[in-house]
Amino acid sequence: MAVQQSWEERMKAAAASNKPIEKKKSFWREWGDAILFAVVAATLIRWATFEAYTIPTPSMEDSLLVGDYLFVSKLHYGPRTPQTPLQIPLTHQTLWGTGLKSYSDAIQLPSYRLPGFSEVKSGDVVVFNVPFESQHPADLRTNYIKRCVAVAGDVLEIKDTQVFINGKPMSNPPQSQNRYFLQVPQPNDDLYKSFQEQHVTNFNRPDGKPEPLYGMQEPTFMIDATPATAEFFRKQPYVKAVIQDKAAPGQAEAEVFPNNPDYPQSTPQPINTWNKDNYGPLQLPKEGQTVQLTPQNTPIYQKIIMRYEHNEGVTMQNGVLTQNGQPMKSYTFKQNYYFMMGDNRHDSLDSRYWGFVPEDHIVGKAVLIWMSVDPYGDFLHKIRWNRLFNTID
Repeated sequence: MAVQQSWEERMKAAAASNKPIEKKKSFWREWGDAILFAVVAATLIRWATFEAYTIPTPSMEDSLLVGDYLFVSKLHYGPRTPQTPLQIPLTHQTLWGTGLKSYSDAIQLPSYRLPGFSEVKSGDVVVFNVPFESQHPADLRTNYIKRCVAVAGDVLEIKDTQVFINGKPMSNPPQSQNRYFLQVPQPNDDLYKSFQEQHVTNFNRPDGKPEPLYGMQEPTFMIDATPATAEFFRKQPYVKAVIQDKAAPGQAEAEVFPNNPDYPQSTPQPINTWNKDNYGPLQLPKEGQTVQLTPQNTPIYQKIIMRYEHNEGVTMQNGVLTQNGQPMKSYTFKQNYYFMMGDNRHDSLDSRYWGFVPEDHIVGKAVLIWMSVDPYGDFLHKIRWNRLFNTID
């Protein structure tokens, strides 16, 4: 016997019969959604937590080696909000494998830093956007990695290659390098074998092999090495002398900051007797600090006032900073500044040459080596296994 449906049941059946049938996503739609999710997730992780970098130059040797792959933490100092929002995700300056710009600077936003769980400290190994570039917005300038040796408010001085902060000597990184002249009666197989064993490399040659300097009376090699490596060579019978390369006090170098106040746009004009090994004293500007501007200190602060702090109407006229045509007699800094140096002190383009690093250029703290590839190693020795997953000090 048939069961008669109630009115409510008939209404539900009618509604179900008119319900549109959901179409199953196509293969390409599913893949597109997955790729979009992966790109968004990777972009957020890269922006807010960790980002991978590689070491391309020897300026941090032997603390960090050419071919080291690093994780850099954005969490330590806090991630920055984007200044250049019109950018293709997961790119920096150009599209992968091309010279085409991957961004548009039509929109530039103020940059803010989210809270982190640490401040930049003296001794930290820091990744930052190099401040002297002008062809890219600040957040897309080339990434450099150096050691922070002085923070805002510190007084920095270098005496005979030793860094002093607020009058006290700073501990030298144990693997930092100096430059030495190594004199030998005659190059031989033992010497070149020692170069290889001691990881002494000439990065200007494809094979990395050191070669004697030209024009010397006796065979002389210029090498970058740790003090321990230099001491090793002093004890070898096939080495005549090992002499550290140092600039003498009072021997002015026109290339150092602030003798070259707006590197690379300015022409060096020596205003002091500083050089890369005898430098300062120099106080680092601090947020809220006010300084009186004089002809003597204007070269120190002109790049901050004209470029880094986005002031309007500031120009340089006959060595005097003016704003809207009026001479500036004092200035109050809007952010903190830092002094960065490479651990390979004689083979590093750093703050000694282009000056302060603004706080808004700080990217993050280098924390871990996750891979290390020797560019000159053979197949069996290409990977430096002893460096994998080492923390960075």
